[in-house]
Amino acid sequence: MLRTIIRKLSPGKIIILAYLIGIIVFTLLLKLPVSLKPGVKLPLIDALFTAASAVSVTGLTTVSTTDTYSTFGAIVLMAAFQFGGVGIMTLGSFYWFLMGQHIGLLERKLIMIDQNRNQLAGLVQLMRVVLVLTLAIELTGTLLFGTYFYVTGYTDSLSNALYNGMFHSVSAFTNAGFDLFGDSLLRYSKDYFVQSFTMLLIILGAIGFPVMAELWEFVSSRRRSNTNKRFRFSLFTKVTLSTHAILLLIGGIIIWLTEAGHSFDHMPLHQQWMNSLFTSVSSRSAGLTTVDVSSLHHASLLLISGLMFIGASPSSMGGGIRTTTIAIIVLAILSFARGERVPRAFNRSISLEDTVKSFVFFALAVLLVLTGIFAVFMSESHQFDLSAVLFEVTSAFGTCGLSTGITGSLHLGSKITLIVLMFIGRIGMFLFISLFSSGKKKPDIRYPEEKLIIG
Repeated sequence: MLRTIIRKLSPGKIIILAYLIGIIVFTLLLKLPVSLKPGVKLPLIDALFTAASAVSVTGLTTVSTTDTYSTFGAIVLMAAFQFGGVGIMTLGSFYWFLMGQHIGLLERKLIMIDQNRNQLAGLVQLMRVVLVLTLAIELTGTLLFGTYFYVTGYTDSLSNALYNGMFHSVSAFTNAGFDLFGDSLLRYSKDYFVQSFTMLLIILGAIGFPVMAELWEFVSSRRRSNTNKRFRFSLFTKVTLSTHAILLLIGGIIIWLTEAGHSFDHMPLHQQWMNSLFTSVSSRSAGLTTVDVSSLHHASLLLISGLMFIGASPSSMGGGIRTTTIAIIVLAILSFARGERVPRAFNRSISLEDTVKSFVFFALAVLLVLTGIFAVFMSESHQFDLSAVLFEVTSAFGTCGLSTGITGSLHLGSKITLIVLMFIGRIGMFLFISLFSSGKKKPDIRYPEEKLIIG
């Protein structure tokens, strides 16, 4: 019966329903007394907010993670990171692989929608690569961080060090932004090992599973000495990696120029550069921070809001409008300025469909953010200034998790607004738009064309 009901829904709506059910389940788990520290009471809205933030791998929270949740609660949060980060269909594929079950057409369609792909070919192999890389990366991070925390004396026992290392590794790789330290990574603002490896985990989780799969294939092909065939990266990987790198560098440089004479004034130059780069990396979708965000210049907050709005790459752990969307928009603007009809990159033309989608997603995302800002202002009776509200709303939409510190002071209406934005940021603009689609095939009718006056 359940399968009959599922077959009546579109694949997109099935995925959305699965994430909604996941949020409800994790909300109930976080409300259990065993998930909380002795004497702690957690209101339902705060449990829902935390669950939505964990499943959407955002990191915004209305309560202190380290003061509220027990070890069991932290394990529940890690499970929510994995559920929301690698995707429900990736975990489903893991189950099917273990049980030796055949992955049919419906399951492949669900994987395609969940991973934001446009074709069915190669999805099962992609899931295998994603699972292997995820387990390998998180295990490596657990061992490295755990050993480092114990050797350097950050923790008093090896078991506690490994526990903290595992939580931080999973949180960083899934771009969840939660921490057990109580101050994000402020205590590690001078520890370049923790910062460097955390940045590596964040980037690996944010560049997207298809890119990771191609990089894995590239490394594997280089190891095979019996092949002379030159490996060719796809246009998606080239655009994603180049856009990601450009945004990280530009963000880091501008943050340093803005904060060098402001909040970074007391730091040596090398620490300024490191904190600027870390803030730029984390601003894309991770939410971990080595500086006090509330002390940053308004110009930096505006820049970081823009970075959070753009977010990570498609089919990754992060949210936002995605790197390829902003890349296509910039390429389209440049091609229009040059008098060219079709945007291009790396000797390839960008399809009209992708160009139109990018502008539609961008416009709709701007509308959602503006609506969120308006809703928060109405709920809070203008208690906070525009920069703080803009920062909070874009952080939720971009599933980043950075905050100027106002999250815990928000009222019910604002919390619900952020929950909705975090959920939309997790499922992506394509799935969000599909909610309003009837699923019925429309007749292909073409009307006479007439030009309008634009601009």
